[in-house]
Amino acid sequence: GTVTSKTKQIPPYGGICHVFDVTVPDPSRVDLAVVIMKYLPSQLAFFFTEREMRTNLRGLLQYIAFLVAMVALYTVLFHLIMFRLEGQEHSWISGLYWTVVTMSTLGFGDIVFRTDVGRAFSVVVIMSGVVFLLVMLPFLFIRLFYAPWLEARMRMRAPRQVEAGTRDHVIITEYDAVAAGLIGRLKAAGQAYFVIEPDPARAAQLTGEGISAVTGEIDSKETYQNLEVEQARLVVVNREDTTNTNITLTVREVSAQVPILAIVEEPDAVDVLQLSGATYVLPLKQQLGAYLANRVDTGRIEAHVVGTYRTLQVAELPARGTPFAGQTVRDTRMRETTGMSVVGVWERGRLKPAYPNTVIAESSVVVVAGDAEQVATLNGLLPPSGEVDRPVLVIGAGRVGQAAVEVLHAKGIRTHVLDRDRRSLYPLEGIADRLTEGDAADRRTLTKAGLQDAPSVLLTTNDDAMNIYLAVYCRRLKSDLRIVSRVTHDRNVEAIHRAGADFVLSYASLGAEAIFSRLRGHELVILGEGVDLFTRTVPQALAGRTLKDGAIGSLTGLCVMAVQDGDQFNTELHSETVLPAGAVLVMMGSLEQRAAFTETYGAAKTGPI
Repeated sequence: GTVTSKTKQIPPYGGICHVFDVTVPDPSRVDLAVVIMKYLPSQLAFFFTEREMRTNLRGLLQYIAFLVAMVALYTVLFHLIMFRLEGQEHSWISGLYWTVVTMSTLGFGDIVFRTDVGRAFSVVVIMSGVVFLLVMLPFLFIRLFYAPWLEARMRMRAPRQVEAGTRDHVIITEYDAVAAGLIGRLKAAGQAYFVIEPDPARAAQLTGEGISAVTGEIDSKETYQNLEVEQARLVVVNREDTTNTNITLTVREVSAQVPILAIVEEPDAVDVLQLSGATYVLPLKQQLGAYLANRVDTGRIEAHVVGTYRTLQVAELPARGTPFAGQTVRDTRMRETTGMSVVGVWERGRLKPAYPNTVIAESSVVVVAGDAEQVATLNGLLPPSGEVDRPVLVIGAGRVGQAAVEVLHAKGIRTHVLDRDRRSLYPLEGIADRLTEGDAADRRTLTKAGLQDAPSVLLTTNDDAMNIYLAVYCRRLKSDLRIVSRVTHDRNVEAIHRAGADFVLSYASLGAEAIFSRLRGHELVILGEGVDLFTRTVPQALAGRTLKDGAIGSLTGLCVMAVQDGDQFNTELHSETVLPAGAVLVMMGSLEQRAAFTETYGAAKTGPI
């Protein structure tokens, strides 16, 4: 056929290649092997242009030369021994043949020595062949040639820039636990994103795992230009504080308008990141400590607000010590007396939908929804608190623990703090009521810290395994204790719940939800690990039906908290509440339950949350 050629730049790699337009009379006759043979030399050419790979190849060739010299030496010695001691005469080809057969341990046996000297020489040849030919050669070939070649191919597959015209995407500067949780939420919302990975091999691996990764230096302007940062919706800076400052300044050199959200470790770094140009600064560990402090049992019988959406307030009420313990949701008559709705019940870290016949156990935490006036009415109906001067025990005086103690101190709640490092306890002098240095795994240390007097223990160490161990240990020492704990990785949430923790919040989930909330432009509402507040437009399958007929809770596990129909915001829901077409459901649940809602009732438009 006819062939025309032109040059074209390859965007991900920045190189120049020849593009051939081929017109073939019969396309079925095109040999795929031709394409492969043209592709393989390009891969090898890339291999030979890398300095490190050229060095490796030089070492491999030197070793092969050493093997050739060894074979030549053994061939000469074979002829000398055979002629001088054995009286046999062989050609040089036969000598080379015997040497290779012997070194490779094939041992055909057609040419053999009869003297002890010859047999000893054969042993030396066999042993050297095993070591240098059968062991060292394959190892060096894989180590110096094959593995670098595979890595080079992987590096070439890593994209280096996004498609021209990409807009409204999220740029994440590191793939960590927080980024993994955020990506799950972004995918569910259909939001485009890209992760920056400096190592091309790692970037190619992430791409193979389904993560949109782009390779490039995190402190290079070219990287952010290749990512179309000026058209991005948000840049998430989630590395260490010093690196985050450098990244923020670099991004600001490229774009002065793009929103930048930076996660900080040290409280003093907040001002530094703001001065560097960060639009939002997220002190994640301080927020984690504050959220955990709001979930402890202080001995006070009251419903405390944990989230707000417009006029809707979500509050939690520990059942212990209230008239609701042991009753069903219907028997509490909470809607009739306060106007609030019981939307869920926490049982050992699991949020269950509240049905009329759901029994509220002594250890349950009731989740109610209503406005501020209704929350005040509910608290006014509760019995007076008993002994409220009992301290909360905080184990772990890191950043999270310190933040939790400061929140509890601001509320007038006494705290005892236990940590094995005295230096971590210094910042809490004058804030905590008792500071104890020692090992929390020791029973005497826990008793000294005040475990038996505490209604609640807060586990804030940075070691998930230690928190799981302490949850089991504290539950064994005091069965009625409320245990609130942090974890770093989402994978340990189930384990620590099984260990006995009542409430768990992971660093990764909080960070992902905080960033996603900022991205969507609404207030952060943390109800529990993996439980979010969100909205859905009433799907056609539910339009005109009652809540009872729709069976949302029984089919999906979601808790319906309010219905917004135009300007009307209805929080006083019951089984006969009709769901108007076009109305918005305010619901509470996990990502899996949201997927179950879509699968059961059909795709629905995401609301403003």
